Amino acid sequence: MLYFYYGEECPHCHHMMPVVDKLIGEGIVIEKRETWHHEENAALLEKADGGKCGGVPFFWNDASKQFICGATDEARLREWAAGKPL
Repeated sequence: MLYFYYGEECPHCHHMMPVVDKLIGEGIVIEKRETWHHEENAALLEKADGGKCGGVPFFWNDASKQFICGATDEARLREWAAGKPL
């Protein structure tokens, strides 16, 4: 499973949202989890992050254990989604 952790008012997260939505539109399953207003999602982020990044946007690939801290470009996000080494 692929996860995109974001904050509703986070400008970097808003920058990434169209790219994430594009991949979802292509059939790549990415679960979006808002963390600033949802305590349960914030706890899930803390567990997935494990001290790696400490904020959003945060991308987690459960299968490959690959993660991305912060905003990135579409090509790198596609590699992450495919489980390719970053």
